[in-house]
Amino acid sequence: MYFYFLKNCCQQPICDIKPPSGNTLTGGIRETVTHAEFSSSAETMRRVVRQSKFRHVFGQAVKNDQCYDDIRVSRVTWDSSFCAVNPNFVAIIIEASGGGAFLVLPLHKTGRIDKSYPTVCGHTGPVLDIDWCPHNDQVIASGSEDCTVMVWQIPENGLTLPLTEPAVILEGHSKRVGIVAWHPTAHNVLLSAGCDNVIIIWNVGTGEPLINLDDLHQDMIYNVSWNRNGSLICTASKDKKIRVIDPRKQEIVAEKEKAHEGARPMRAIFLSDGNVFTTGFSRMSERQLALWNPKSMEEPIALHEMDTSNGVLLPFYDPDTNIIYLCGKGDSSIRYFEITDESPYVHYLNTFSSKEPQRGMGFMPKRGLDVNKCEIARFFKLHERKCEPIIMTVPRKSDLFQDDLYPDTAGPEASLEAEEWFDGKNGDPILISLKHGYIPGKNRDLKVVKKNILDNKLAANKKSDLISAPKKAADTSNTQNEAKLDEILKELKSLKGTITQQDERISKLEQQMAKIAV
Repeated sequence: MYFYFLKNCCQQPICDIKPPSGNTLTGGIRETVTHAEFSSSAETMRRVVRQSKFRHVFGQAVKNDQCYDDIRVSRVTWDSSFCAVNPNFVAIIIEASGGGAFLVLPLHKTGRIDKSYPTVCGHTGPVLDIDWCPHNDQVIASGSEDCTVMVWQIPENGLTLPLTEPAVILEGHSKRVGIVAWHPTAHNVLLSAGCDNVIIIWNVGTGEPLINLDDLHQDMIYNVSWNRNGSLICTASKDKKIRVIDPRKQEIVAEKEKAHEGARPMRAIFLSDGNVFTTGFSRMSERQLALWNPKSMEEPIALHEMDTSNGVLLPFYDPDTNIIYLCGKGDSSIRYFEITDESPYVHYLNTFSSKEPQRGMGFMPKRGLDVNKCEIARFFKLHERKCEPIIMTVPRKSDLFQDDLYPDTAGPEASLEAEEWFDGKNGDPILISLKHGYIPGKNRDLKVVKKNILDNKLAANKKSDLISAPKKAADTSNTQNEAKLDEILKELKSLKGTITQQDERISKLEQQMAKIAV
């Protein structure tokens, strides 16, 4: 019994045992507690092992042949993730001469990436942030130093030629745009934030800025996060304030000064229960994480100090499992924590460590995971010249679908149209089951086409006078026919380019054969 007790003590998650002030815990977290809190040894003994199905989650990097090699990852000094992924593509911001560019690779396109592989390259300045549309896996937004936001339509099978013409150009910022974030539940609603301290919310379907938050921030905005249904946003700013904002009323709902007292950048994200999770630095430059209730932000629900590394902690949150993954820029590890309703609220689970530091990180939506292998998260870690997928798994032997690991998750269908959201309506995510894996719906692109210009910019230009005027009843069948025609023309153009390339290659091979024959 004594041996069993010691063994279980060693497996105890580190946040459940509170040491005296100043002690450093093995998991890389330091927590300040009072003597009174620590004196309840009997209670501590009773809670030696905190029950959690995620206690043994482990990370594993894929084999080399499943990585994406020879990629010139961007060297821009901006604290974004530089990577965005969805069930079809991985997008990576890269070094580019004469402007800004990013790669878009089909997930199966692993191995060495040829230097001549086509890129998305319409910006005139370096790209700072990218974000896939949650309601259309072929649409991605990018923000750049050239002060513009561009929205791109990626062909279904990936790029065969460089993409220089965006579907929509959104102009309204006076300084570089470092943040882009799609609305989680409303169709074609995109948020952008720039170094002009302005947040703009766009209706991408019309290319119009419909909300302009230009007087709520007096200093640089480090990040912006939507809540679960997109009714609120939270921001972290250089003035050390965390703000919870109602964007449609254009007012601050809650605010906390000096959420983290250090001078280095903070991050703030919404959790599914409405609380706000933040990362930042203490006055002594120690990295911190904290949990806040927006209804009462005088004191944090929980505050932990981690280490003295100077890399900004990028938080990635899974609302289905309530797990937060912290990836520090320049770190070689991913720490993960479970958020619960019981003290100390933020429970350390484990750390995935590797040798190489990370320059950025992509986080796969739940519907892109392999449920048959109990995969609960997948990261795409950027090295200097490589992108390496890392898989997080719950070790289970059963071949049956694990309902407790995979509750219904947010699917690709929007619950609101842009106009409905701007008019004040809210909608929760439309959930889907992953029991049989995620299967993309048929004709999903046609559903997107009906009320926007992403797939049919030519038709949109012809109707620009109608878009700006009050809406009139449209002939749906005509819109669909135009969209189909435009799609066919795009495919023909792509095929023509491919045929031209193949003709040139055949001609060169014939010349080489002729020389050999001689």
